[in-house]
Amino acid sequence: MILRDPVHGLVSFESTEEAIIPALLEAQELQRLRRIRQMGLASLAYPGADHTRFSHALGAAHVMTRLLRRLRAIHDELPEEQRVTPERAREALAAALLHDLGHGPFSHLFEEALPETRRHEEWTLRLVLDPATEVHRILVRFDSTLPERVVDLVRGRHPITFLSRAVSGTFDVDRCDYLLRDAHFTGVGYGKFDLDWLLRSLRLGIAESPRVAPALAIDGTKGIQAIESFLLARLFMFQQVYFHKTERASEWMLRRLFIRLRERLLDGGPVAGVPKGVSDIARSGDTDLGSYLALDDAVLWVAIARLRDDPDPVLSDLARRLYSRTLFKTYELFGEQTAPEARTRALEIARDVARAHGFDPDVFVGLDLARTVTFDDSDDPLTVMFPGGTARRLADVSFLIGRLAGQSVERVRLVFAPELREDIRSALASFR
Repeated sequence: MILRDPVHGLVSFESTEEAIIPALLEAQELQRLRRIRQMGLASLAYPGADHTRFSHALGAAHVMTRLLRRLRAIHDELPEEQRVTPERAREALAAALLHDLGHGPFSHLFEEALPETRRHEEWTLRLVLDPATEVHRILVRFDSTLPERVVDLVRGRHPITFLSRAVSGTFDVDRCDYLLRDAHFTGVGYGKFDLDWLLRSLRLGIAESPRVAPALAIDGTKGIQAIESFLLARLFMFQQVYFHKTERASEWMLRRLFIRLRERLLDGGPVAGVPKGVSDIARSGDTDLGSYLALDDAVLWVAIARLRDDPDPVLSDLARRLYSRTLFKTYELFGEQTAPEARTRALEIARDVARAHGFDPDVFVGLDLARTVTFDDSDDPLTVMFPGGTARRLADVSFLIGRLAGQSVERVRLVFAPELREDIRSALASFR
């Protein structure tokens, strides 16, 4: 199989071990990912961000093929039981392709909007292990134990440490693809890094025991700048894209819509047009696989369209605003304003304005806190190898990463209906 990809160029899966990829692409569970956008509602802020979980899955599998080639080029000194065999390569490729299989509509946003549901990782494991799914049947056609081995890799467990970290770790094929892909489709340059050189600079670190496979490491004479650019790309994408005010406001609105919808469903009242999977999850936190697989972005947008005519005024109002992209506005807090007491005071001021205008402050005003840790490899240490076998922690040899380690990036914003914008700004003028 040969494909053209806008991020990686010509992508091929042609070897015997790579045959697992075109086989799995026939599964309906994987094809469903074509109907789920990679970045949720980000296209409301970045018009080009319409790429899907399907293209990301293929991209992650492609990066895995390249990583496997590099690993085989440097694993000759390892004992036979620690080398990348064709069987291990096949399970790593399958895990890379299937790692996001369980995502719901709008990707991560679905489980944030309906926190009662299983996380997408749990749905992935359920889909891979269930004998009724096409994905499971395809995997067992290659090897009866393959579903369980793929699940272990997705969970970050494997006898060969560097394979498990390649699927789920600080530096893994998932991040290598989504940073480049999200940057490409949003049209920003922040997420770009030198993947070619980063892969070429990989080495195998020193293991604590000769019976334990070493972890991935970076060549200290060649690769420090490459891994720095990778980690900085992630930081910049959070600052400039994932924390974009329009994206955060739309996500906040969708969460409020689902909170209101859940309240209605728990009260026992029927809500027209709500898919069974959403209704089940809102009520009990779970649904059957068939109902879950029936959910995708298009299904949810149709449901939101129908909710515009719901008799509940709040639910219909939120649905109309989302459907027409009449989004809430934001007011960012800075410096001392972001302290817990100060942000609480700012929120109360905004809520008072909402009440004065006849808006329910629990629905039409909120506080959005976006936060990520810039660099933390405490669970998956990144090692830098120097000539002579000297091994050092990345944060100890990189000035940039040493300064970033353990730090966090935080954006604090008030979110509110656009009708309240000027009055909230005026009310907060003295607050600054």
